Amino acid sequence: MEHKQLAAMARQGDKEALVHLIMAQHRQYYQLAYVYMKNQHDVLDAIQDMIVALYENIHRLKNAESFSTWSKVILVNCCKNLLRKKQKIVPLDNIQEEKDSWLEVGKQEEMILLEGLMSKLSNKQREVVNLRYALDLDYQTIAEILKIPLGTVKSRIFSSLKQMKESMGGELDD
Repeated sequence: MEHKQLAAMARQGDKEALVHLIMAQHRQYYQLAYVYMKNQHDVLDAIQDMIVALYENIHRLKNAESFSTWSKVILVNCCKNLLRKKQKIVPLDNIQEEKDSWLEVGKQEEMILLEGLMSKLSNKQREVVNLRYALDLDYQTIAEILKIPLGTVKSRIFSSLKQMKESMGGELDD
């Protein structure tokens, strides 16, 4: 069944349709939450909170076609709420064991360098860079998820890349 139809059915109270919608995107949800939470336990907590929020608020979904973006906005908000509650700052220089399992040995040095560069960025800059390059989201989707203007997304990414390149001793191409 098509996502639009499932979203419409879920909006009308069909719990099974909501489960199908969530399961169809479970990997995307996990990856998105991991960008914020940095460990599996917290990711699963955030996803659980998102599912509860979706269940309680599905009737508020105005456009069935926008379920994917709407649910991701809710997930980002759940992640931010959990981080706020825990007052947790995740240092980027700690390489998680989970990352080690999928990284090739030769890539670890590159990841350490990248994480060092990323740690010099502001939280807002890191957020857009992670969403763009770790999850391969387009600018418009990032703007919708973060509820910021498209131009702001573009300028944050540009300034982040410029700052990272300058930190490496390079110059930005005009």
